Amino acid sequence: MTETAPTRPELPSESPGMSTVAIGLVLVLVGAALFAAQMLGIGLEDIGWPFLVIAAGVAILVIGLVVMNEQGMVIGGTVVTTVGLVLLFQDRTGRWESWAYAWALVGPAASGLGLALWGLRSGNAGDVRNGMWGLLGGLAIFAIGFLFFEGVIGIGGDRLALPEWLLPVVVIGIGVVMLGRGVLERRDA
Repeated sequence: MTETAPTRPELPSESPGMSTVAIGLVLVLVGAALFAAQMLGIGLEDIGWPFLVIAAGVAILVIGLVVMNEQGMVIGGTVVTTVGLVLLFQDRTGRWESWAYAWALVGPAASGLGLALWGLRSGNAGDVRNGMWGLLGGLAIFAIGFLFFEGVIGIGGDRLALPEWLLPVVVIGIGVVMLGRGVLERRDA
């Protein structure tokens, strides 16, 4: 008796022309939102320009999740959305110097999130696992950067009142997690 690998059921989005339908639907929704904003007298200055970046990212993400074989659009969508969210924070607070460490949210963290979402969408546990490690790694880099730039250097003007031992403990903790991951990967290989 031989076991066969379970087959993934065909998703509706795998049918021909689905990508065109998804893109068309997104364009119709964007056009309707723009029309509604005009009718309600809502301008860009009312919502803020970063929302355009966020909306573009969400549109790319939705198309990537709806259309099969569009892993790059899912990852790209999470990256663009994250850029928009960082820009929104910076635009509202004037803390543009936060790019010194916020890049870690855009690069490794958002890419990891996109890969994990794609893994969930496609049923690939390896992509989910690798994406989560990318997300956690990006968040760890962000945390270290935040503690260093805001707590040690005071890049925003005032240093955060943090205990001096916090940054080394965080770095050691992340190192222990990395060591544990490496040991587990070697054991599983």
